Amino acid sequence: MNEDTRARDDAASRGGLAIPVAADAAAARLVPGTEVYAALDLGTNNCRLLIACPTVDGFRVVDSFSRIVRLGEGISATGCISEAAIERAIAALAVCRDKIRSRKARRLRLIATEACRAASNADGFRDRVAAETGIRLEVIDRETEAALAVIGCSPLLDPRGRGAILFDIGGGSTELVRIERDPSLREPTARIKAWMSIPLGVVTLAEHFGGRDVSEQCYAAMTAEVAKHVAPFAAEHARDLTDMHLLGTSGTVTTLAGIHLNLHRYDRRRVDGIWMNDAEITATIARLLGMSYQERAANHCISVERADLVLAGCAILDAIRNAFPLRRLRVADRGLREGMLVEMMREDGALANR
Repeated sequence: MNEDTRARDDAASRGGLAIPVAADAAAARLVPGTEVYAALDLGTNNCRLLIACPTVDGFRVVDSFSRIVRLGEGISATGCISEAAIERAIAALAVCRDKIRSRKARRLRLIATEACRAASNADGFRDRVAAETGIRLEVIDRETEAALAVIGCSPLLDPRGRGAILFDIGGGSTELVRIERDPSLREPTARIKAWMSIPLGVVTLAEHFGGRDVSEQCYAAMTAEVAKHVAPFAAEHARDLTDMHLLGTSGTVTTLAGIHLNLHRYDRRRVDGIWMNDAEITATIARLLGMSYQERAANHCISVERADLVLAGCAILDAIRNAFPLRRLRVADRGLREGMLVEMMREDGALANR
């Protein structure tokens, strides 16, 4: 993240919640290790909250929440967030507010992403959220979104490798980041070498091509559409991939991992950090393509809420795999929320800068 972006993020756009806080920043920052932190990510498809306390070697999650709200439903056609989507989001955000208050979280970052960047009525939506829930959302730019994903996922980089191509498949956009370690450092730290964002995610792609009944031809068309957007970045940054791997954070890759493991119910502990090789990814996507919509909806790793989106996500993944032909993918059930928590804790001196 460059300094201009950091300065912009630290200005008045930083999100907040209307709960009692100390009068000044110094007083608000309690003794490191004792303060409760909350990170909220309102995306195009999901509303997610993570509440945690710093520990000696990281942080301990004390509460969490996740609900599919489809905030971006229909935006690609109308340019606006619909009334139904607003009501779903506000209901989810009210739950988040109650959890933040009950856990007495004082250090907060509450962000919104692509749907609020794209919708013409985003400002009105944020005003309504503030009025009805007390939550003031910070709309982050794509560069900040990519940087937070890197912070959140970097612990899953192969320690013996040179780096990774990280991707975050969202509802309305997809971020791609080339991460490399500096071998000249005694303890090499992952750095962003290059990043890009494309205005295609699982919601926008499924709405354009259809997500319920996906033929091989439709799937190929989705993949080709994404490939056009990825190609310029790949032309510059898909060279010299020696000792690198893919690192994916999204509902798409975690769902694929759950299907690959034949989980009866999704289990984050078994999915986060799992490695999948190229053949395993190909076989799992083929398995999904062979399912009907009803079969996908009945699968507990997919559910009816994702049944019409998962193949759009797979098409995005396949376009990335074709552009960056790496043999291994590490699956991350973590991302922006963890990145926000780590960043806040580092700012407070409650977590080592690693």
